[in-house]
Amino acid sequence: MDNQLVIIGASGHGKVIADIAERLGYDRIVFLDDNTALTECGKHRVVGTVRAAALHAKSDFIVAIGSAEIRKKIQNWLCGHKLRVVTLIHPNALVASDVSVGEGTVIMAGAVVNPGTSIGSGCIVNTGATVDHDNVIGDYAHISVGSHLAGTVRVGAQTWIGAGAVVINNISICALCTIGAGAVVVSDIKEPGTYIGVPAKKKTLLRKTSACR
Repeated sequence: MDNQLVIIGASGHGKVIADIAERLGYDRIVFLDDNTALTECGKHRVVGTVRAAALHAKSDFIVAIGSAEIRKKIQNWLCGHKLRVVTLIHPNALVASDVSVGEGTVIMAGAVVNPGTSIGSGCIVNTGATVDHDNVIGDYAHISVGSHLAGTVRVGAQTWIGAGAVVINNISICALCTIGAGAVVVSDIKEPGTYIGVPAKKKTLLRKTSACR
């Protein structure tokens, strides 16, 4: 079997995933990216665009793109072409033995995921994030650097928990939300949108008014 990992997305996030892959024993790592001006990402080569994935059919794949919508689209495309999407967990992450983790999910260094938790496909549990017991993390969610989910929290699909945000226990957050950096979520969130502050409240757009009458 080919011991090569193909990372889609030549970005800073991709560099971190490449480091995890090296620690997990991959001896060949290459990138694909639709920006044809890119030739390398860190010390690894960019060898083509996303459409070149079929040329690496014996390799493992993971998508290193921050946008949940794009990550989902590309991962579904890979799976539809019968390419092997893998899950990567940093050796210095602490993940309980009964935690279920979907394909295409990456768990970074220093993250803690406690018992009874389920993490969907294509998720990111980023550096130093903590996910306590009996959480349910929906597909393509992102638990950002240094954020903390208490026990029995539900995070909907494609929701982004911002850096340093805190969610107290027994909270449900619906799909397609953004929780701002440093926000504290103390009540259920049932409507998609961006939530900021302490306690977290939905961000509303201010209407511009004209001085002319």
